[in-house]
Amino acid sequence: MGAGHTHKLYRHGHSPIHTLPPHCKLAATFAFVLVVVSTPREAMWAFGLYALLLAAVTAVARIPAAFVLRRLLIEVPFVAFAVLMPFVAEGERVEVLGMSLSVSGLWGAWNVLAKGTLGVAASVLLASTTELRALLLGLQRLKLPPLLVQIASFMIRYGDVIGGELRRMSIARRSRGFEARGIRHWGVLAKTAGALFIRSYERGERVYLAMVSRGYSGSMPVIDDIAATRAQWAYAAVLPLAALAVCLMGWTL
Repeated sequence: MGAGHTHKLYRHGHSPIHTLPPHCKLAATFAFVLVVVSTPREAMWAFGLYALLLAAVTAVARIPAAFVLRRLLIEVPFVAFAVLMPFVAEGERVEVLGMSLSVSGLWGAWNVLAKGTLGVAASVLLASTTELRALLLGLQRLKLPPLLVQIASFMIRYGDVIGGELRRMSIARRSRGFEARGIRHWGVLAKTAGALFIRSYERGERVYLAMVSRGYSGSMPVIDDIAATRAQWAYAAVLPLAALAVCLMGWTL
């Protein structure tokens, strides 16, 4: 799959979570999120237990809580949407601090906030303990369609390349005294976007021809085949199984 690629969410470490095979962590994270989504929203205590489970994983992975909390800011748009739900939803109303709020809207907001936050936190922990290259290997190991894995691989690799090209173009504009100050400069920015597209397209053609000349026939060779032992699968299953027990109690109690 090529050279390693470290992203900003990844935090280097040697914890038991870091050393788990990526496909084990991917499957465990997916199962955990599925269980969380399946939990009835009325079982508010269950979501507190899910948060404690994630806190335990964070501690085992030796990831600072502040690191995870900062990354949770990505869900701010969803929080804003959830805050509006009690005001715009219809149905039975209730007075809260002098404001008339929808009961169904309040439950909907809680549902979005609780399940969304837990899902994002689980994803942040996955990204914090797994390199991008390992994630791609894990997806390949889980039999995701090879074409989708290749598209994700190219997107990750050339996203930085295109970003670097854009930074160089921005430096070139500034070195010539250009600064975008208003709508009259939109034409220059549009030309920059067009030039960036052309350069990216041409680069993609050159890369593809180089790959074909080296024997590429539609599939990438697997250099590292990561296997998982039964013990590693069992270790990864602890989180989703504990969450499943909580979910079942949430439906029965």
